[in-house]
Amino acid sequence: MSINVALDGPSGAGKSTIAKAAAQKLKYLYVDTGAMYRAVALYVLSNGKNPDDENEVELALDNININLIHTDEGQRIILNGEDVSDKIRTPEISMAASKVSAIPKTREFLLSLQKNIAKENNVIMDGRDIGTVVLPQAQVKIFLTASSEERARRRYEELIAKGEKVEYEDILRDINERDYNDTHREIAPLKKADDAIEIDSTSISLEAAIDKIVWTIKNVVTKDTRYETPQLRPVIKGKKTPLWKRIAHEFLRLVAKAIYYTYLDLHFEGVENVPKDGSNIFASNHRSYTDPILISLKPKVMFSFMAKEELFKKNIFFTLIIKMFGAFPVSRGKGGAEAIDKSIERLNKGYNLVIFPEGTRSKDGKVLKGKTGVALVAAMAQVPVIPVGIVFEGKIKFRRKVTVRFGEPIIPKEIGVDDCSSKKLRMLKNKIMASITELVEGNVNKL
Repeated sequence: MSINVALDGPSGAGKSTIAKAAAQKLKYLYVDTGAMYRAVALYVLSNGKNPDDENEVELALDNININLIHTDEGQRIILNGEDVSDKIRTPEISMAASKVSAIPKTREFLLSLQKNIAKENNVIMDGRDIGTVVLPQAQVKIFLTASSEERARRRYEELIAKGEKVEYEDILRDINERDYNDTHREIAPLKKADDAIEIDSTSISLEAAIDKIVWTIKNVVTKDTRYETPQLRPVIKGKKTPLWKRIAHEFLRLVAKAIYYTYLDLHFEGVENVPKDGSNIFASNHRSYTDPILISLKPKVMFSFMAKEELFKKNIFFTLIIKMFGAFPVSRGKGGAEAIDKSIERLNKGYNLVIFPEGTRSKDGKVLKGKTGVALVAAMAQVPVIPVGIVFEGKIKFRRKVTVRFGEPIIPKEIGVDDCSSKKLRMLKNKIMASITELVEGNVNKL
């Protein structure tokens, strides 16, 4: 028997992006029903028809043939033999799709195709009425929502990144209008199914929303409590790594210090904030591949940090070096649960853990938007977070001035983070990112 996941919600809540990522992690088939309605809308507009005119739209359906093709890049929408996957992603098509989807014959036209796909495959299908009309018997029903302002902001940034000239106010107005149309139409209006699980993505990162939905699906389907909302896994501080490892680490640290102090004009500030024991998280901005080593030059406790699995396949010598400095591999597509498990395992062994909340290097030195991962690990493990700011000055690499600043430890429990709820993770993440930003800007004395 196939497993069906119905993912409903308003326009711009992130359904397509999140459903696609969740389907990839679960090895399910992703079905974007909204794209089907957009394809109908594209045909109607391209042929001079009025999407508000029921008769014109019904006549147009006789000339429409829609196919879904699943490639390595994801689902592609084929309209009458043409790949229109990119053409259907405009505000004009979005509004027209809302109108044609309210016409009974349009829904009837696409419904059989959607049901047949779900009958033959394990699917995650997203839309407006999947849990109430298309797949009312789905084993898992999720209603994904977000505030209209947040949805408009996401859409605005997406279109600006594509080079389109749009106004935020226009997009917000379109979203509010579409919300009204979708919830007030007579046929299959947008509404949460009675047995659906509601997830609000307004204030959580994309990665957190994906993980939450994957956990929800696995918990419902397998009844495995490992996939419920993350629970606390407090680390017992005071554990020490084996003596031989500490000796080897100290030797490497002294060698690295000699090299870095020769090559760079290296300065450390706020060293008094560095704990003398292990099982702490050092959360830093990300400037270069050498950041983990820079951070580990002052503390005498062994460090560990996660690195892309691909880095361990470059060559034997490189792999040996990064392993000696505490790196452990994390596979693409498995970053959530795998990274958390390995991170807490290292903390339990007495290692300090380096995490870069931005997730990528900043080319201009400005602190980028942080992700929730660091807050999730810190909250689950209930360990201190030491914010770190790394500042490069000048463009000449040899004897370039580099300052590493350590801020005051952030203790999750002391600021009220005693569980892994979205609200508290967001509070902890914001506190960490604010501290990192102040350190990078040089205001270390304010922390």
